[in-house]
Amino acid sequence: MYPTTLTQLTRANPFSAPLFSLQKAEEPEKHTPVQKRRLAAAAVAESRDSCEFGSTKYYALCGFGGILSCGITHTAVVPLDLVKCRLQVDPAKYKSIFNGFSITVREDGVRGLAKGWAPTFIGYSMQGLCKFGFYEVFKVMYGDLLGEENAYMWRTSLYLAASASAEFFADIALAPMEACKVRIQTQPGFANTLRECAPKMYAEEGVWAFYKGVVPLWMRQIPYTMMKFACFERTVELLYKYVVPKPRSECSKPEQLVVTFIAGYIAGVFCAIVSHPADSVVSVLNKEKGSTATQVLKRLGPKGVWKGLVARIIMIGTLTALQWFIYDSVKVYFRLPRPPPPEMPESLKKKLGLTE
Repeated sequence: MYPTTLTQLTRANPFSAPLFSLQKAEEPEKHTPVQKRRLAAAAVAESRDSCEFGSTKYYALCGFGGILSCGITHTAVVPLDLVKCRLQVDPAKYKSIFNGFSITVREDGVRGLAKGWAPTFIGYSMQGLCKFGFYEVFKVMYGDLLGEENAYMWRTSLYLAASASAEFFADIALAPMEACKVRIQTQPGFANTLRECAPKMYAEEGVWAFYKGVVPLWMRQIPYTMMKFACFERTVELLYKYVVPKPRSECSKPEQLVVTFIAGYIAGVFCAIVSHPADSVVSVLNKEKGSTATQVLKRLGPKGVWKGLVARIIMIGTLTALQWFIYDSVKVYFRLPRPPPPEMPESLKKKLGLTE
């Protein structure tokens, strides 16, 4: 009887039902929303980025983007590159771009314009792998060494140092195929294909034949790449700051890629001018046996090193724009992290008195 009476009194207690219902209501409110926020955050992260910035996967896919951007674009302009090289090594025969095209087609047919496509594709694919992949590596590495504030204040120097370091290794990968390409394109009758050219060069000059042009390549490509990356990075920053009417975060992917293409073309024009004298030396050096870069430079003279500049501006401007467009498209396709243009860190703003 006593337990039954006690149970009835407990049930009749006016505070019992609200207390129990309150506990039941509080439990889901306390835990469920937190779980939802975690899931939502994870979903957003997964939909935006496929990997972490600076991870091994990130660098690997950046290298893959470099292979596509450099390999495809350089192979696409082989006819223009062939005429440009012939203008540099034999200006007496090839008077201009159009004259060079007409002579080449008359002597070798339309197929002759594709000479050297195989070493071009292989060599510049390897160069793109190292150029873009190592640039991302060195940019992060040097940025970490400098610290957030110094990395922002010295960002142009950071771009220059990272790109120069990357190109040093990229040219070692490019040199053998570049030597074969120039020999095929500028020495008629020597070889028509990579399979013919490489064994002949090795038989005549040994391994040195493939690497004798690496120093002139550094002279040409390192200034070119420093300009290519530093000018591109700063041009993108300026375009979003002064030209594009809205922040990059509010721009669609196609709009961002248009900005990439424009910045790439602007960078490409400066790249062509900076690197052209060394490019002339490389073309002549790979054609001739036993010559040195100094000898070729003296023989060409101040005017000779600028032969073929117009063709190179057209080629490199278009190339650089397309390379950046393809590279950025690969990042978009694989959902790689694409940090916005750099902004001044809050700590630096406080030091400079820009914020309270």
